[in-house]
Amino acid sequence: MLEHLDELVVKAVGESGGYGMLIGPHSTEAEREEFRSRIEAEPRNYIAQPTLSLSRAPCFLEGEVQARHVDLRPYILYGENVTLVPGGLTRVALRRGSLVVNSSQGGGSKDTWVLRS
Repeated sequence: MLEHLDELVVKAVGESGGYGMLIGPHSTEAEREEFRSRIEAEPRNYIAQPTLSLSRAPCFLEGEVQARHVDLRPYILYGENVTLVPGGLTRVALRRGSLVVNSSQGGGSKDTWVLRS
């Protein structure tokens, strides 16, 4: 992990909502060094994952259509039967270039439509 901080998303295991994380490809050398120190001090407190290539969707912002990164959270009901619910939650990174879609970090949501014939 330490050798690839510039490539990974590193998260503090006790945080949620986009807090306590480093997005390696969008980080500065100073931010990576700060995380390196934190990880070395408490290695069990951190996890890492590859940076995902999020899709982009058009959003109407500031009076114009702009592309923003999005992710889709589908809903699956699990019980006696497994049902994939049509639609889901599409989260959007409202800041230009951001990969953070969490609403607590400036993200938002979009309507998700499923069209059937």
